[in-house]
Amino acid sequence: MSSSESIQALVLHGAKDLRLELRPQPALRPGEVQIAVKATGLCGSDLHYYHHGRNGNFVIQAPLVLGHEASGVVTAVPEIQDGAAPGSVSSSGLKIGDRVALEVGIPCRSCSLCTTGRYNLCPKLSFKSSAKTFPHADGTLQTVISHPASMCHELPENVTFEQGALVEPLAVSLHGINRSQSAGSGVGVPLVGSTALVLGAGAVGMLTAAALSVAGVSKVVIADIDAPRLKIAAGLAGGKYKLKTFLLPRRAPAPTIEETLAGAQGLATEVCHSVGLESGFDRVFECTGVPSCVQMGIFAATAGGKLVLVGMGTPTQTLPLGAAALREVDIIGVFRYANCYPAAIALFASGQLDGVAEDLVTHRVPLTDGEMAFRLAANQPKDGEDGGRVPVKVVVTS
Repeated sequence: MSSSESIQALVLHGAKDLRLELRPQPALRPGEVQIAVKATGLCGSDLHYYHHGRNGNFVIQAPLVLGHEASGVVTAVPEIQDGAAPGSVSSSGLKIGDRVALEVGIPCRSCSLCTTGRYNLCPKLSFKSSAKTFPHADGTLQTVISHPASMCHELPENVTFEQGALVEPLAVSLHGINRSQSAGSGVGVPLVGSTALVLGAGAVGMLTAAALSVAGVSKVVIADIDAPRLKIAAGLAGGKYKLKTFLLPRRAPAPTIEETLAGAQGLATEVCHSVGLESGFDRVFECTGVPSCVQMGIFAATAGGKLVLVGMGTPTQTLPLGAAALREVDIIGVFRYANCYPAAIALFASGQLDGVAEDLVTHRVPLTDGEMAFRLAANQPKDGEDGGRVPVKVVVTS
């Protein structure tokens, strides 16, 4: 494909102003390869940008291409000219025709955080599809993208493009699980034979629950306010993970913080008792960011347990810190992932997550129907668009 050709891109110009545009094909910079994007999953941050023109404090200042959960095929490499045969190899080790998952956060690689392996926290990191930095770096909702070869992870032949698009959210899950084992003080509880509660039955929550089960956690409970999603979780991949579910009640906000915390503590007790636990869960993975769930998570963790904050919610929250401190419940932050893509890909390749993508990817929409994709992801379909399925993960194909 020559540099003079045009590509298609879904470009967000402002809140709910999404346009399918023809753009010049992005040029290859040193160290980059060209990728024909095949699948991009939509996530919560994409929806925030689409509906509000911002994601928290990050406001779009120029037209932005969204999308960061992506897989595709290498179509050009730096040393190889147009017309080269599949199998031609570049100095990066990638060759034309390779199938890859894209890790779209580009760190500086030289700061102390990068050199110690925590590049997800790099202050200079540029994340494609995010408005945090300016000029913005366009995401993957386009037919072709140029991307650093070092951040393209090869997919084995038995890993599909849809699984490749789920590598990113699975990496979030694995990073949270890794943090639950390494962060905090003391020896900690091994995963095998332990107990875990996952709050939130979205894609990340269900991937976290499945990964915990594969890792040998003996009792995994997933809780949510949405009964249809809990039904999907219970039957995930034919029910082979034996996930327990708990339907959280939809409640109006309590008039006082004391009543709010009492309600959270009561719910935590109910969840624990539902699976025969008296003292709480060894690990709680909070995947919603909702304050009431974070509060509940502290109470649901056993003494000496861990609450892992996977979801990103309200920046300022009121929490029962005394209930955490007096029982030495470690509260662990999680921001994206670092060094988790190879493990996520290996997990899909192993077959241990077979059937998960088929259940999580509820809708597939071509790039040319971008507005429909965002309606489905927000669970606001027009008549018949959802095909009668509850949206979990919408994948845009190109």
